[in-house]
Amino acid sequence: MNNLTVGQRAPLSNLAIDDTAPITLKFTRQSPIEMDISCFALDAAGKLINDDYMVFYNQPTSPCGQIKLTHYESQPTASKGIQVEFEVNLSKLATNIDSLFFVLSADTPLNQIQSLEIGIWQQSQKVQAEYQAADFAQQQASMLMQLYRKSGVWRVSNVAQGFNGGLAAIVQHFGGDVEEGSSQAAEATETPVQAKPSLEKVMLDKAPKLVNLAKKATISLEKRQLQQLTAKVALVLDASGSMNRQYKQGRVQEVVNRLLPLAVSFDDDQALDCWAFARDPQYLGEIGLSNYDGFIDNAHGGWRKWALGPRVNNEAEVMKAVTEFYQNDGLDVPVYVLFISDGGVNDNRGITRVMTEAAKLPIFWQFVGLGGRGYGILKKLDDMEGRVIDNCDFFELDDLDDISEEALYENMLEEFPSWLKEARQIGLIAK
Repeated sequence: MNNLTVGQRAPLSNLAIDDTAPITLKFTRQSPIEMDISCFALDAAGKLINDDYMVFYNQPTSPCGQIKLTHYESQPTASKGIQVEFEVNLSKLATNIDSLFFVLSADTPLNQIQSLEIGIWQQSQKVQAEYQAADFAQQQASMLMQLYRKSGVWRVSNVAQGFNGGLAAIVQHFGGDVEEGSSQAAEATETPVQAKPSLEKVMLDKAPKLVNLAKKATISLEKRQLQQLTAKVALVLDASGSMNRQYKQGRVQEVVNRLLPLAVSFDDDQALDCWAFARDPQYLGEIGLSNYDGFIDNAHGGWRKWALGPRVNNEAEVMKAVTEFYQNDGLDVPVYVLFISDGGVNDNRGITRVMTEAAKLPIFWQFVGLGGRGYGILKKLDDMEGRVIDNCDFFELDDLDDISEEALYENMLEEFPSWLKEARQIGLIAK
């Protein structure tokens, strides 16, 4: 069984759940207060399909019959008990239903709840999420869990975000109708708590060693209004012979650590894709919160054993590999690539060709020169002509210790927002 922590997102298939077969969501609570759990079927804009698609104790079945409240207990209980069960058939939902949001609400602050558990079942229990009183604060509603489509694949997100106001406020937020005179509607604030969990909270729960990095990354993200951005994140690592010292001294692992908070903020899977290159490129897999620590020394036998051929520079080949990887993945969201090199660049023409073609795609390349020289065309890509959009930026460091973490995030995100804006204007990214 998989434990889904607050802020975690994953495709259902990764959790041994078949989205073509019905699933059951069971909500088990121990609570001295009355509370309600409702399901909202939303469109791609995050709005309620219509009022009939709010499934709760007074409206237990959606019009399509594929979302059902099959069990409901309203009274508080001093011991654990199942309050609500929903049965959902995702594969038979209409295509205009983009997500299902399961919402907890009460007439008093939710932090009086002793415990709440959500189980997702399909023949056996596949997923569990657990909450305690401290997870709910003073709000009277919480957007608990979301099932949503992405690129045709159903995923789950343990959102667990409080909402100012009660159930009526959430109904209004999702575009539903609320009877005039509702006290909850009057108390609602116009802006809910952000749907994405705070980066600092995610790190505290799952990677406490990175909490300080998360705080500093959050400052840069908020400054550029990127907290709600959804994007893929990639890391490309120079592993030519001249980089040996950087690997031995732990500098490359530190790059992984510093980039991961951005990946957790941007990416639905809270992970980044990683490549290394010398003469040949190698895809090293995803780096996430469960495997980041020691990744450089452990992945594929460690950096000394990576299958890169002779340890000479061939930037153009890995650039092509990264571009093709995301083209095959569908490019449904923008991609941020952090490309680390210590110089020795020699195939300027090849790099120019790849970057010119890549400019037609929603991929932004942030090049970082680390402790080297001879960066060649990488240093000039920012001003290179002949592209539909400037898709590159470059900055140079002699040593990671020479720059504060705050300044590093500022440099890493300096040109990315302006590229996003221009990419939307020319249609590379959906507005």
